[in-house]
Amino acid sequence: MNWIFTTLVVLIVLASVLLTLVVLLQNGKGDGLASNFVSANQTLGVRQTADILEKFSWYLVTFILVLSIVSSFTLGSRTTETDMTDQIENVATESQPAFPGAPASQN
Repeated sequence: MNWIFTTLVVLIVLASVLLTLVVLLQNGKGDGLASNFVSANQTLGVRQTADILEKFSWYLVTFILVLSIVSSFTLGSRTTETDMTDQIENVATESQPAFPGAPASQN
């Protein structure tokens, strides 16, 4: 792997951990028990904080998506003409004679 791919993967991991924390900080929007206390959440700027956290989470999702696509292009294609088994066979035949116990032919 090259250093660009490694750097992008590290950034993706850090952004995903940060996204997890931001999502956990957000309040739920369901109609459960918290729906009775909505007016209390809108006082003292709590609603603005929720909007900022929601926007930040969308930015992080977009960042992760873009970095994932870019990192897929940094790998490139590594097409080889020979198979790995062919390479192993070539190394084995080059280091050993074909018939190790056969006497040398004398002309």
